[in-house]
Amino acid sequence: MYKHLLVPTDGSELSHAGVLEAAQLAANIGARVSLLYVQPAPPKLPRGEAVMVDIYKQDFLRKTAAEANVILSEARAAVENAGVECDVCTAVSDEPWQDIIATARDEACDLIAMASHGRSGIAGLLYGSQAQKVLTHCATPVLVLRPQTAIH
Repeated sequence: MYKHLLVPTDGSELSHAGVLEAAQLAANIGARVSLLYVQPAPPKLPRGEAVMVDIYKQDFLRKTAAEANVILSEARAAVENAGVECDVCTAVSDEPWQDIIATARDEACDLIAMASHGRSGIAGLLYGSQAQKVLTHCATPVLVLRPQTAIH
């Protein structure tokens, strides 16, 4: 049924548990996995010395790219240890849900499997739910994983 899963990760313990569950699902159904990490965009700085702003942005992007590499390497190892074919994708954005949807479309994924922190109420309003936004705006089926790590 599903042949290509998109599995977004943010590097958190909860997200890694979701990667493990998605890897097991992919192994059970014979699907492959594309992992996605969305790096935060550089903060907006006041206009000033253009060179200093550019140097700051380059440094920020270099550091977040290194972080993405570590997170995706660990996630990829977990998926491949489950015997599943895996590739990785990155994006830079302040709105990860938009990149999740775009990557699912661009990579021809037929299922998005993502962990959710399960925030609701005030916390959900303040922090937002990437999973909720993906569910609301995406035509691709979405499996929301609630690993045991999420239950407090």
